[in-house]
Amino acid sequence: MPYKDLGSVHELVSNLFNWPTSAEEWEQYKLSESQIAFFNENGYLPGIKMLDATQVAAINEEIAALADPKHPGHHLFYEFHSNESTDPSTILFHALGAWRITPGLHDALWNPRFVMAASQLLGNVPVRFWHDQLFCKPPKKGGVVAWHQDYSYWTRTKPVAHLTCWCGLDDSTQANGCLQYVPGSQNWGLLDKPDLAGNMMGIMDYLNEEQKQEFKPIPVETKAGEAIFHHSLTLHGSGENTSPNPRRAFVLNVFADGVHSDSDDELLQGVPPVPKGHKMEGPFFPLLFSGVV
Repeated sequence: MPYKDLGSVHELVSNLFNWPTSAEEWEQYKLSESQIAFFNENGYLPGIKMLDATQVAAINEEIAALADPKHPGHHLFYEFHSNESTDPSTILFHALGAWRITPGLHDALWNPRFVMAASQLLGNVPVRFWHDQLFCKPPKKGGVVAWHQDYSYWTRTKPVAHLTCWCGLDDSTQANGCLQYVPGSQNWGLLDKPDLAGNMMGIMDYLNEEQKQEFKPIPVETKAGEAIFHHSLTLHGSGENTSPNPRRAFVLNVFADGVHSDSDDELLQGVPPVPKGHKMEGPFFPLLFSGVV
């Protein structure tokens, strides 16, 4: 029997999350003015409660099943890398498209905490989905994610109106490869893109002298269920996992409604092309949040 593609369902399919039914219910999920100001100044916003313990456990169970290439929904991934690390002594599991396969990772897109914050950080606009990612670093040998800007991999869409939400599924520490950010780097303009799972410091080849002087990373440790939002031009990366604990996370990438395609080619593997100049929309790029009614 064919595996159901949840990508065709643009609403909650499980009971992990509850969609608010009134403006009053939405209020609890709003970011404060100081949080938004911190994001606008630094290019990232840490410590946002995204999942409770039950939700974390459910999604971790799904990821454990999805890591098996023989999973019946495996063909629905846009990309699947059991190990994307260029260092054979380390492992970086990285996959795109899990939202199409399992209910928890599908419904994370319609988590009220996520969509409200995303809309606010994009400027109080309707939010449309781009794609998701899984990043898992196993104990003792988890590989790096090199310093990069997300938008440097997304130039096939324009203009720059994109946002990333990284959500930890384990406590994330410097020992197990937590995310690091360069505050203010969202103002540096678009840089060349390095190999995502290659040399951690490869980005230095693309920085000018002033940027190298301002390259002062801040490690951001998080608790399981906490998220970090960042601007699509903010430099970020994460080191190896040398600890005895796993470091699992999923990432939700979104953009402001109105972003258009800048390519006639496939934007994601297996997804019908959106002609260049046409608005990004359709079943694979659903509108997640149009505002509080």
